[in-house]
Amino acid sequence: MINEELQLKLKQKLEKEKELLEKELQGFAKKSETLKGDWKTRFPKFNGGKIEEEADEIEEYETLLPIEYNLELRLKDINSALNKIKKSGPACKYGICEKCGKSISKERLNACPEAKTCAKCK
Repeated sequence: MINEELQLKLKQKLEKEKELLEKELQGFAKKSETLKGDWKTRFPKFNGGKIEEEADEIEEYETLLPIEYNLELRLKDINSALNKIKKSGPACKYGICEKCGKSISKERLNACPEAKTCAKCK
């Protein structure tokens, strides 16, 4: 188990990372109105410009799709970790490996506070 001081430090780190990820996503995507935690990359609007410009915009859109997906996954993991931290006492599962049930090392949590598994189970 990790102590409260470290848990608070990691919670702050997670909240800051969450804020940065959401800000990055807002630059090219918007939150889904129907699915919680889902983001949608904005599709380019065409103004009757040149075909080459429109093709570039579609190419950029296609490039952003996997970036959005990866950022969403990271955000999901961070939200999951924050939800675990909210549960205090014996119900708190933060810092516990989801595969083997053993404690995740402090070093691993410092490097990756949203870690779900210990280094051995990774």
